[in-house]
Amino acid sequence: MRKLKSEIFNIFHTSYGRKGWRYKIDDYFITSLIVLNVLAIILETNSDLRHSYQFYFYYFELFSVTIFSIEYLLRLWVSDLKYRTMSPFKARLKYIFSAMGIIDLLAIIPFYLPLFVDLDLRNLRSLRLFRLFRIFKLAHYSASLRLVGQVINKKKQVLTITIASTFIIIMLSASIMFELEHSLQPDKFPDIFGAFWWAIATLTTIGYGDVYPMTGAGQILAAITAIFGIGLVAIPTGIVSVGFLEEISKMKTEKEIAEHRNYILHKRVRRAKKKLVKHNFKAKLSGKRN
Repeated sequence: MRKLKSEIFNIFHTSYGRKGWRYKIDDYFITSLIVLNVLAIILETNSDLRHSYQFYFYYFELFSVTIFSIEYLLRLWVSDLKYRTMSPFKARLKYIFSAMGIIDLLAIIPFYLPLFVDLDLRNLRSLRLFRLFRIFKLAHYSASLRLVGQVINKKKQVLTITIASTFIIIMLSASIMFELEHSLQPDKFPDIFGAFWWAIATLTTIGYGDVYPMTGAGQILAAITAIFGIGLVAIPTGIVSVGFLEEISKMKTEKEIAEHRNYILHKRVRRAKKKLVKHNFKAKLSGKRN
């Protein structure tokens, strides 16, 4: 049982680059199933397709939930091998409440919840949208998505400061614009919360044009907010870009170090083999002379 558990853990967590069909299950089968699920959810929103192929949609959903449920239970079972410093109970709790554990649970819970809770049609349709969380399961299997997560995690402090600065500017812009434009456009700027929409659209440089200032002071404020918006969009872009370059450089360095170590190890093994062959040859030659 311990060997089976270790094998399942290796399939889930160390399958990348390993040979053998067992280690390709995650890379190809599960990944394809996730993509097909997202496609099925999109197609099912079309009423004609939903009525014509309801039988196929249902049984594909049943098959997918069965596979994802087995995967969830297996990941829960082997989580103590991932968090070796914890007790099995704490390790499983850590997986359950981790980001990927929550995503894995949200991917299957829309199927099971209506079996235990009576839901009306509107709530049932809203619940089905949670099936789109299955697309985030790709983070288990995609090295690129894992890289994105690593970059965001490492730069989270700087990104948090940027987000906080953005919120402060939005709040100030909305408050000042409300004072400048409320008397002239009470329907467009009824309160500060209503001005938030204008501030967000302007700061992100989208500018839908449905709400805009008419006073001179308001137009100057809008110009200043738009200029700030250009900088605030560029800052997180630069942070993430630098983070990507750092991670790629780190991965490249680690790969080069690993290749160098393998080369040195291989060279030492060859040298040891040559010495062994030479020693055996001398021993045989000495035995013949004697």
